[in-house]
Amino acid sequence: MAFIGTLCLLLILTTFAGHFSNRLGIPAVIGQILVGVVVGPALFNWIQPNQLLNTFSDIGVIMLMFIGGLESNLTLLRRFFKPAIIVACCGVIAPVVLMGGAAILFHFGTFEAIYIGVIFSATSVSLSVAVLRDYQALDTAEGATILGAAVADDIIGVILLSIMISFMGAQGLSSHGHQPNLGWILLEQLAFFGGTYFVVRWIAPYLMSISEKLVMNSSVTIMSMVICLGMAWLADAVGLSGAVGAFFAGIAVAHTPYREVVEAHMEPIGYATFVPLFFVGIGLSMSFKYLGQSLWLIVVMTVLACLSKLLGCGLGAKLTGFDLKSSYVIGSGMISRGEMGMITVQIGLQSGLLSAATYSKMVLVIILATMIAPFVLKQALVSKQHLAGEKQVN
Repeated sequence: MAFIGTLCLLLILTTFAGHFSNRLGIPAVIGQILVGVVVGPALFNWIQPNQLLNTFSDIGVIMLMFIGGLESNLTLLRRFFKPAIIVACCGVIAPVVLMGGAAILFHFGTFEAIYIGVIFSATSVSLSVAVLRDYQALDTAEGATILGAAVADDIIGVILLSIMISFMGAQGLSSHGHQPNLGWILLEQLAFFGGTYFVVRWIAPYLMSISEKLVMNSSVTIMSMVICLGMAWLADAVGLSGAVGAFFAGIAVAHTPYREVVEAHMEPIGYATFVPLFFVGIGLSMSFKYLGQSLWLIVVMTVLACLSKLLGCGLGAKLTGFDLKSSYVIGSGMISRGEMGMITVQIGLQSGLLSAATYSKMVLVIILATMIAPFVLKQALVSKQHLAGEKQVN
């Protein structure tokens, strides 16, 4: 029952933190992350991350991305597919070059420095989705490009990770001690995306229509959860983030007649418990253990972590025809590393590509960059909306 008390406390704190954050004009997710920082190991150490909290957090990011998929416009995603690919490529190259180069200047070994660049090439748009929803910008050209680029970024990141581990001859992604087969990984991922097409086009509509005929309360919502969790599990099984699978599950369900019913039910389920715990989990992961010892390293790397995505993805957006304001929104929406950065740095530690000390420092940089990201995105969205308002007046 101790976990029930912990859950109760965290829900109370995140509710009030979100309330006061909104009153102060700060994205609510920042208040929820700060709850984790305050009650976790970083400050008071009242609550430590554990398996149950991590599980709730994992479900939270899956549900958040599922809701994001439900609210996405597939027509827009198709229309901005090409810009999303270019944004993703620019957003991978910039961190690998800038972060890897900075790591070498801080006297890291060559392979460790390159891997640090690979860590920060990853993007996690879970926080960006939450902020975009708050500002009604998820279903826009910028929102579609951010979501599409995040999926492409995920695939590129897995390929880079596999190449690095294979090249080093380390244990790799498998827990059985053999090196990952890059061709097999790519084949699995292609199969996943091929299967996703069938899910969106035929399987999800068929399953949802069956669920409506079942003599069971909330059968439609339950079936949507089955599709969501099933696709998240499959994405994770082929080396992608479970969030990617959940996002496509949301798109699949959105293109059935049951979108409004599912959205009305899923949002309270997600935001009442699981989603706040995902944001709290980010704060609980923070530790200031190495802050005093490597202050300049952490400051420089955090700044570069933000700038490399902001400038890299922003440049990619500008090259594909977006104006400066929209490019700024897209760049800022790609800053967050979140769970994708955490997964990559964890694999690096397990594979021997990172030392324990480097691992701890990079975790701190990931969390700091993730906490900064919503502020930058909010400022970009407000700036763009203000400009749009001025144009309407004129």
